[in-house]
Amino acid sequence: LIADLEEEKEFIWFNPKILSQNDASKSISLNHQDIQDAADRLDRFRPYISKVFPQTVRSYGQIESPIIEIKQIKNALANLTGQKLAGRLFMKADSELPISGSIKARGGIYEVLKFAETIAIREGILDLNDSYAKLDDDEFKKTFARYTILVGSTGNLGLSIGIMGAQLGFKVVVHMSAEAKQWKKELLRSKGVSVVEHEGDYGKAVEEGRNSAAADEYSYFIDDENSKDLFLGYSVAGQRLKTQLEEKNIIVDKEHPLFVYLPCGVGGGPGGVAFGLKECFGDNIHCFFAEPTQSACMFLGMYTSLHDSISVQDFGIANKTCADGLAVGRPSGFVGQLMDLLLSGVYTVTDNNLYRYLTLMKDKEDIELEPSALAGLPGIAHILKNGVNYISKYGLEPHMENATHIMWATGGSMVPQEIRDQDYLTGQRLDLDQ
Repeated sequence: LIADLEEEKEFIWFNPKILSQNDASKSISLNHQDIQDAADRLDRFRPYISKVFPQTVRSYGQIESPIIEIKQIKNALANLTGQKLAGRLFMKADSELPISGSIKARGGIYEVLKFAETIAIREGILDLNDSYAKLDDDEFKKTFARYTILVGSTGNLGLSIGIMGAQLGFKVVVHMSAEAKQWKKELLRSKGVSVVEHEGDYGKAVEEGRNSAAADEYSYFIDDENSKDLFLGYSVAGQRLKTQLEEKNIIVDKEHPLFVYLPCGVGGGPGGVAFGLKECFGDNIHCFFAEPTQSACMFLGMYTSLHDSISVQDFGIANKTCADGLAVGRPSGFVGQLMDLLLSGVYTVTDNNLYRYLTLMKDKEDIELEPSALAGLPGIAHILKNGVNYISKYGLEPHMENATHIMWATGGSMVPQEIRDQDYLTGQRLDLDQ
């Protein structure tokens, strides 16, 4: 597998260290109550969110995305791969999440809200029993203006933190690599957010942001690599998905397994979602991360058990990918060690295929995504082609026709149309990498 990694080939790895949910929970410091606390906090903020972000009025301030069955692209993927794809395929459209249009709205916005709540309660201007709509008053904005929130980001996390932080009145500084998407930098600046660019990749941006925050007691660094608050913000997605599946009368049990495919960068977003999903569905859910062949850092960290002590650059891989949200060379050690017990596996996908799937998604479903969001699409094909031993291990052979597969579409709704058009044309010109 390391040879395949170095040659930038697609592959799938099944995690041999995964435990049953009951056994895993004994070794994990976070639990269901931590997720519930995060869900309750988000509920307290709903009056404020619905007040300041009109696009959330219909959901009364809940930041959530739909789940959509994608039959046409499932058929197209079957034709492309020459496989029969058993079960149903859905898309979790986090690309449509309100406010910042990506999965990062879950964790990034949550941590900003928790920080604001902590300050306001400490200052005596907010009580847990208040309507949080009052946070839009000038008194709160003046208080928050004393503080600076900093983050290192490839783009989408910076957008979620920048948009929410600026709305509350915080100063926000986003450290990004010079190679991050220009439109994301320009959008942040248009919201009054300071963007600091660095030569080098995501890791350098995080390091600089962390160092800058350490020098100022009124600065707060949101650490994508190690933050439990970010992680728990993402984890609330498990409860939300469970409700959505129940509303669609979709059963999840041993005879009706659920497979979820999550694009992975440093690991916080997909790790938090996977943790929340495992808490809800236990051993009946099988979570896989999807990484670009150039940036398979979570696979590398988990496979070698070296976690954040190893990077793709150590193997001469440049960490250059069109999936900018996944362009991370060194994984989160915090997430990797937790996923050792919970994650079913990791697979990789080439940039060519990301573009090709992007074009197919537009052609077959009229859905526009950014390249990184398509990483989850081939998961169903990988499992059914290469997961025979895995399926047998869990006794799932008789039940795969009843399986539900979900690709987690992590972003795309905020991409400028001219860039969407360019990505579509790129995909049109490419053949599928086998």
